[in-house]
Amino acid sequence: MKVEHIDGSMAQVSAGAVRSTVNIQLIRQPKIGDYVLVHAGIAIEKINRAKAQEILVLIADLEQKMDGA
Repeated sequence: MKVEHIDGSMAQVSAGAVRSTVNIQLIRQPKIGDYVLVHAGIAIEKINRAKAQEILVLIADLEQKMDGA
């Protein structure tokens, strides 16, 4: 998910139309525009933009396959 806004130890993040508020205390020096992996409301790892785009494409493909099932 992409970090959109930071407020202390919490951040607003988004992936497509999905928006969420997550805890970012495990992320070293988070910045707006960073991409993070999120599990159970906690950002657990910062990832680079290319890897984030790859994951988002995989998720979109999976959603299309599930809609067609």
